[in-house]
Amino acid sequence: MSSTTPHKLIFMGSDVIALPTLKFLSGMQAQVEIEAVYTQPDRARGRGKKVQPNTIKTWAKEHGLPVVQPDGFGNDEIQRLLNLKPDIILVMAYGHLLPQVILDAASQGIYNIHTSLLPKLRGASPVETAVATGMMESGVSLMKLVLKMDAGPICDQERLRITSLETAGSYREKLALASPLLMQRNLSAMLDGSIESEPQDEQAVSYCRLLVKQDGQLDFSQSARVLSNRINGLNPWPGCYVLLEGVDLKVGLASWSESDDAYEPGQIVECSSYRVCVGTGEGLLNMLNLQKPGGKMLPAEVFLRGYPINPGLRFVSREMHALESKTPVSHKRVFQLYTKL
Repeated sequence: MSSTTPHKLIFMGSDVIALPTLKFLSGMQAQVEIEAVYTQPDRARGRGKKVQPNTIKTWAKEHGLPVVQPDGFGNDEIQRLLNLKPDIILVMAYGHLLPQVILDAASQGIYNIHTSLLPKLRGASPVETAVATGMMESGVSLMKLVLKMDAGPICDQERLRITSLETAGSYREKLALASPLLMQRNLSAMLDGSIESEPQDEQAVSYCRLLVKQDGQLDFSQSARVLSNRINGLNPWPGCYVLLEGVDLKVGLASWSESDDAYEPGQIVECSSYRVCVGTGEGLLNMLNLQKPGGKMLPAEVFLRGYPINPGLRFVSREMHALESKTPVSHKRVFQLYTKL
């Protein structure tokens, strides 16, 4: 290959978090030519459950990039990819497990951008789990892809602070914009084979899992700090909700404060111009944004005008389960924890 000939690149991504990286690569035409954008098949989305393309497909089509949407990698799809003869494959938030033959398909290797500082938070929900567990920092990692989940050697990382009142939604946007920085620093070395990498420290590995709607339940015997992190980290999905007099109210944003006074867990202490203040196992939880069934998420002050809440009432506590673990947790096991099957 001539030094002036762009390398053939396949991009694999399905979530909007990968879009800034795809945009960056599409602008690097002197170095790479995007042979195909692999993304998930069109799915039913939104309240109307209409089948719609994802953001990656929509953008790729608008910019003349070939789109491939396999439902998996059987023999025909494997051969289709091999026929493209890629020099390099980049994967970010794709959503398909790749067989070894695909991992070996690109002459200059296959790489993945993972939205955590590996080896911490391997798995399906690293952004939500980082915020929901109160981490002060996370980031994005560029790694060589191997068959074992998120276990490949690390080439580079971009670190990002998790700020006060950060939600998973706001942090995802920051991580999305940080990911092209990894490409700016490393693309040339990836293409010429000079990129260096370090194996992950297996002693420091932790895992996050697929989230379920029940993860939005809150146990007010936990500390206010834990509850606040959970609420913000699970915004926008699955969202946290609290039961009050038979009605589930959604909580979109929260803070916490210390208190020398003792309150019953779940007891509503104050409903003021900006918060619904609730007693917990330690400290006070300040609910800042709330939503009633069928309504919109509103600041507490606006919410309380249309849905008054009286101090002295109590939110019902419901079980919470850990989001991070030292060993992988299956989706079936999470379901069993909540349903006690």
